[in-house]
Amino acid sequence: MSPSRSLRALVPLLVCGLALLGWELLVRINDIPHYILPAPSLVLQTLWDNFDSLIDSWFFTMKITLLALLLAVLGGVALAVLFAMSRWVELSLYPLAIVLQVTPIVAIAPLILIFVESITLALLICAWIVAFFPILANTVIGLRSADLNLRELFRLYGASPWQTLSLLRVPSALPYFMAGLKIAGGLSLIGAVVAEFTAGAAGRETGLASRILEASFRTEIPRMFAALLLVSLTGVIIYLGFNVLSRWVLGKWHESEAGSAGADERA
Repeated sequence: MSPSRSLRALVPLLVCGLALLGWELLVRINDIPHYILPAPSLVLQTLWDNFDSLIDSWFFTMKITLLALLLAVLGGVALAVLFAMSRWVELSLYPLAIVLQVTPIVAIAPLILIFVESITLALLICAWIVAFFPILANTVIGLRSADLNLRELFRLYGASPWQTLSLLRVPSALPYFMAGLKIAGGLSLIGAVVAEFTAGAAGRETGLASRILEASFRTEIPRMFAALLLVSLTGVIIYLGFNVLSRWVLGKWHESEAGSAGADERA
């Protein structure tokens, strides 16, 4: 890794560090009460003091998030393949997918929690609804973006629909799928947290959103910030993880990642 590349990697950390330092100084200089705005040092101390209870809630939220994302990937990719292979299937089912996407999860989460007996299953459905459409839409676009001349070449040589799909359409769709995966990863976490808030209002769930609600009812603002910190860090980790995966999958051959890797090397 070149010195300039190492410096670029440190810049986000430096900016975050300066922002936290400014926040700490703002609270201390103005003597802001902790029940209005806690200092970062107090948030970290609260996180450490409540780590056992918060980490259990974090595991619950992560379980919902990752399961929803897995189901969104499996269902979204399978349905995208059907859409790419059959125009009639797309015309029949795509409007339903759009309805799921445009309906606010905040509006339908209470209904799902009423109709589904298992709270965990209800939360999973809510998170899946939010994460599903980006996978479906991006994969469909990718499957349809295969080079027209190559498609004609496959047809000229008598390739079967399965051969065209596996050897041409799927590789063409991979960059689009990875982009959709990055979006869906964050959205699945948002869906899980929103659903947890809805269920947490009745005191029936144990995710991070419930810890935030409990802390707000008790005016434990540092504990709210500690739980929120875990949620934010989880979202960052999910995004960075899929970013690394995208570079690993596409970095050798696709311009979206190979170009940035080459620019880093030249720098």
